[in-house]
Amino acid sequence: MSTATRPARTAHRTATPPARFRDLLAAEWIKLWSLRSTRWTLPLVCLFVVGVSVNASLADHRNWPMYPDGRREMFHRYGPVRDAFPEAGYLLLMLAATTVGALTLVGEYQSGLIRTTFAAVPARRSVVAAKAAVLTAVMLVLGLVTAATSFWVSQAILSGRDAGWSVGEPGVARAVLASALLVPVCALLGMGLGAVIRHAAGTVVAATSVLVLLPLVVDSDRYRWIAEVRHALPVAAWQRLIEVHPDIINPDPFPATVTGSWLTFAAWSLAATLVALVAVHHREP
Repeated sequence: MSTATRPARTAHRTATPPARFRDLLAAEWIKLWSLRSTRWTLPLVCLFVVGVSVNASLADHRNWPMYPDGRREMFHRYGPVRDAFPEAGYLLLMLAATTVGALTLVGEYQSGLIRTTFAAVPARRSVVAAKAAVLTAVMLVLGLVTAATSFWVSQAILSGRDAGWSVGEPGVARAVLASALLVPVCALLGMGLGAVIRHAAGTVVAATSVLVLLPLVVDSDRYRWIAEVRHALPVAAWQRLIEVHPDIINPDPFPATVTGSWLTFAAWSLAATLVALVAVHHREP
């Protein structure tokens, strides 16, 4: 008696290949530019910063004949870079960059899209790394365009009074680069805080405290340790990097170094990215 044998059916499971990192970059690029805040806010903020710079430069150009010789000499040593990178304009730019950085994560958490994202790509750290890479690239371009435009326009205006600088002047290229890099640093800070807080308003308040309020609280020239704390803040590092002749304006008994200020930029960017990676990896959506 022969036993009829049936060929065993082998269940073939189709394995989904893991998402390539360049695919994650493309997806995060689409997500970032799908935000209306990105499409409208960033160009408007750029125009605002350039407008503030133009206004400051025109004011100095208009008032130049009334400046005494001492003030003109002082302006020649620090004024052009102050007109090119006005703190009022850059304050808004920093907060806008922080908000966009926060929304890259907070927006997905609040809408519930983050669950779909992690279901499609279980490698959470890869998703966060792609977000950080796209955010850094976009904000760096924004920072470069804003810094270069505001510097070029302001110096073109001041050149009518022979008071403008060229980018080849000592320390000027550093000021332009620092103003450009400040934007992605603030954006990554917003992303890191957003990963922990997961609430848009709370993240903006926390970022404002770090960028605006904390430098005011620790602004003291009496104790070295307070000065060191202030030097370790992003805004204070930027203010040092754009000062071509810092001892002329505000002689500081505990001055920050250029190298230390660059390291501050790098440390905040790295720390914010690591915080986002750890928070997203270990906490459930």
